[in-house]
Amino acid sequence: MEKIYFIVNPNAKNGSCREIWRRLEAELETMDIPYLAFFTERAGHAEELAGSIARKLSGRQATITAVGGDGTLHEVVNGTATYPNINIGFIPGGSGNDFSRGFSIPRKASEALRLVIDQSNSRTFEIDLGKIQHKELHETYFMNNMGVGFDAAVAKESNESRMKLLLNRVSLGRLVYVYILAKKLLTFRTLPLYITIDGRGFHFDNAWFVTVSNQPYYGGGMKIAPEALPDDAILDVTVVHRISRWKLLLVFASVFWGKHTKFKEVEQYTGKSITIESPEAVLAHADGEAIGHTPLKIHVCPKAARILTEKNHPGHTEELKINDCH
Repeated sequence: MEKIYFIVNPNAKNGSCREIWRRLEAELETMDIPYLAFFTERAGHAEELAGSIARKLSGRQATITAVGGDGTLHEVVNGTATYPNINIGFIPGGSGNDFSRGFSIPRKASEALRLVIDQSNSRTFEIDLGKIQHKELHETYFMNNMGVGFDAAVAKESNESRMKLLLNRVSLGRLVYVYILAKKLLTFRTLPLYITIDGRGFHFDNAWFVTVSNQPYYGGGMKIAPEALPDDAILDVTVVHRISRWKLLLVFASVFWGKHTKFKEVEQYTGKSITIESPEAVLAHADGEAIGHTPLKIHVCPKAARILTEKNHPGHTEELKINDCH
């Protein structure tokens, strides 16, 4: 069996991911599975580690598995996005785990590990990635979603909140997003956004946020883009605008079931190439991680990543022409 590489964020979910890894390591030793484990020490470290491993493999097929939350996986994806020889495994150990919801990854660590070890009982699923070009002359990939405005502000404060540490201790870390959302709802100022989707221009005077999705879930289980598919070479765009603060609260109350789309203030589009501009710089996130500010250019990279998932994943399997996003 080929050696498996693990990138572990021991601090995920307030440090409980450290214990998850201890149990996984014991299973690996019992089954005599060849592996190497690397531990992250700071933000951005998982991306550096994944990129370094991929480069040293010199084009050989291998599996790099992220053990942690969506933030850890986001970094691993960014470190390996230009290496088509890499399969990506994921063992959920964070508080939100939207990726495991959207991509049929078992939430139990031991079951997710078996997908990585016994690849005859898993499948390599080629998923699209979104690629963001920043005005800071940087490129960032996302596998779940990216957003500008209110949701980016909520994501940033959630990641920095001490409340998240407290809730993680009782396995309720994802509720911090709801708490910060309610708090920000009272103070956030709407803004004008100029969005272009495949050449079509849209102007929103009083926008709360725009989210570009590759799969349905974000924010710890909110079904923001119910129709999004991770392998259809299309990105789903959701814009919320011209809505009162209290009605917006109703939108978020219904988003867990994907019913928010019935509100007239929620606009949905699809496209392959999107630009987001604004008169002043507005914060943006990718997979819940703050990445910079507008203006931004986003486009889809069809089948740009290979993940290990269950065989019965519900996504499309039709062949699509792969664009060069590297």
